[in-house]
Amino acid sequence: MTTDPPPGTTLPDGRPVPRLPDGRPVPRLTGDERAMLESWLDFHRATLELKCAGLDDAQVRVPSAPPSRLTLLGLVQHLAEVERNWFQRVACGADVPPLFEDETGYALDPGRGLDEALGVWRREIARGRELCAGLPLDHIGRVAEGPVPGMEVSLRWVLIHMIEEYARHNGHADLLRERIDGVTGA
Repeated sequence: MTTDPPPGTTLPDGRPVPRLPDGRPVPRLTGDERAMLESWLDFHRATLELKCAGLDDAQVRVPSAPPSRLTLLGLVQHLAEVERNWFQRVACGADVPPLFEDETGYALDPGRGLDEALGVWRREIARGRELCAGLPLDHIGRVAEGPVPGMEVSLRWVLIHMIEEYARHNGHADLLRERIDGVTGA
C-alpha cells in the first residue's frame, strides 16, 4: 500500500520541497495561487515550531515582559484555536467547541506541556487541510461570532489572514525566544 506524502513535502512533479538549513520549507516562488498561499502558511507554521525547538516546558512558560503574560506555550495554543476557528468553523461551517479552557488559547494549564500543545496544534492543522482540500479559493464561509457576525469570507481571504496571523505572532515568538535563551533569527 502506498500513501501520499504529507502536504507540503513534495512539489507537483514529485520532487521534495526545498528546505532552508534550519529545516523550514522554502515558500513556492512560482506556481498557482493556492500552492503559493499554502506554502507561505506552511513556512510560517514551521517558523513557530522552530521557535519552540529545544525548549523545555518551563522555558515555554516564560512570559514576555510585564505587564504582558504572553508565552510561547500560549502562542502555540492560541494558534491551534485560530486554526480550528478559521478552517473548521468559518470556512467549513463546523460547530466545534474550543480546544482549551480559555477559547483564546492563551491561558496555561499547569498540567499541559509543549509536546501536548504541539500535538493539538498539528492535529488542528491536519483537520483543516483535510476539510479544505477540495474547496476552491472562492469558497465562501461565514464568521459566526465576534465583532462582525455573519460576515462572509472566501477561503482565499482565510489563507491570507492565516499567513498574516502567523507572521504577526512569529514576531512575538522571536522576542519571546530571545528573552528565554538569547536565540535570535529565523
